[in-house]
Amino acid sequence: MTALGVIICGAGPTGLTLAIDLARRNVPFRLIDAATSPFPGSRGKGVQPRTQEVFEDLGVLDRVVASGGEYPYQRLYTDAGPVDRPAGQLPDPTPAEPYHLALLVPQFRTESRLRERLAELGHAPEYGHRLTGFEQDPDGVTATIETPGGRETVRAGYLVGADGGASSVRKALGIGFPGKTLGVRALVADVRLDGLSSGFWHRWNQGTPEDVSLCPLHGTDLFQLQAPVPFGVDVDLSAEGLTALVRARTARDDLTVRAVTWASAYEMNARLADAYLNGRVLLAGDAAHCHPPTGGQGLNTSVQDAYNLGWKLAAVLGGASGSVLASYELERRPIAEAVLGLSERLLHAAMNRDTRRGREVTQLDLGYPDSPLTVAGPDRDKGVRPGDRAPDAPVTGAAGVATRLFRLFQGPHWTLLGHGSDPDAFTGPRRGLRVHVVGWDVLDTGGHVRDAYGLSRGEWALVRPDGYVAAVGGQDELGALAAYLDGVGVR
Repeated sequence: MTALGVIICGAGPTGLTLAIDLARRNVPFRLIDAATSPFPGSRGKGVQPRTQEVFEDLGVLDRVVASGGEYPYQRLYTDAGPVDRPAGQLPDPTPAEPYHLALLVPQFRTESRLRERLAELGHAPEYGHRLTGFEQDPDGVTATIETPGGRETVRAGYLVGADGGASSVRKALGIGFPGKTLGVRALVADVRLDGLSSGFWHRWNQGTPEDVSLCPLHGTDLFQLQAPVPFGVDVDLSAEGLTALVRARTARDDLTVRAVTWASAYEMNARLADAYLNGRVLLAGDAAHCHPPTGGQGLNTSVQDAYNLGWKLAAVLGGASGSVLASYELERRPIAEAVLGLSERLLHAAMNRDTRRGREVTQLDLGYPDSPLTVAGPDRDKGVRPGDRAPDAPVTGAAGVATRLFRLFQGPHWTLLGHGSDPDAFTGPRRGLRVHVVGWDVLDTGGHVRDAYGLSRGEWALVRPDGYVAAVGGQDELGALAAYLDGVGVR
């Protein structure tokens, strides 16, 4: 029986993101999914700015962007005629925040791009592989997997349940999934439709039981159809049934659904797992939290779970303290709880005909100031604070080539960003740490690093592999920096 580092159960956006992060860290893993083929639907179609930053780090952003586009204007059909308005209002990108607009990318396309990136790293999901049981002990997890070729027993250091809201991993652990149904039942379907322009997100009867919307899915000939439906009623999800629903709610007999490629009727829920880890088994994504679709938060929160978890699993498997992995729940569960509250508020707003979105959905302001991995320091009156998202900034390398901090951060390493003229004044060489010094190998030609980080000469900021500031200090804190790096496995 070959021992692995990690078994990932579930090959949706969460599992794929985690697999990519482990693959680039050379952590042996298997990514399995009970389904016989990839998910075919558009369900989680919004990719928020913070997730775009994650995808840039993973080397897949340009392909994700090319697979979708910006959200189109909403065309609201009213008694006075159609009214066009933007789906959200956000300021332009800045040097510190290069992505400000949510992307509209069908989930099946996002997953396809992630699978392609995973293949480049030498791995692929194993479909038709069902986790049927597991046992854990102090040293690892032994899992039983039913495959097309028969039953397998697999040993790994850790098991991650990324297997959705009905997670078999969560249920096997006996972890509670409390929350509530939100009193809304809806259908969502990907359809080919005659009679509408693909240049607008078309909406009728907002905030009423007869609400219906048809959103074009960029890069395809499909629309995503969304509509509330009554409880206790069988919904006809055929092309004929959806044509009848659309015509009844829009009063337009020229609209015809020609084909349905995927459809689902579901009840909206808001749920949060009581725990994210139990021994050597962890939960991520929808297995840990279930959101209503409003605000496009579910997929994004799930991807960022995996991004938070990947480097921690690699660190602990490489000998770092177990407290590194324990911080996963302490950091991500409060985020999910806050995002669930936001999604519910946006749902209630949408029911009152307010579908506008602002900065609150971008996830750029989320951070970990209270994490045990965040080193508290004296109050700062400028720049970043420990626990903040690490800002981007355009810089010039000493050789004269323009680049960005995000390019310097990109990869599985930690980054120490110092200000001064001598890199040896900050720390000696360590595996998994890159040191860049503003004023030495990096030139702050536009003053954007100064504006974003607020570092004085001799000061430094330590940036985690997932792009958050772990600590900010000066010469007096270098001893503590060395001990901190030892604890997280950067030796």
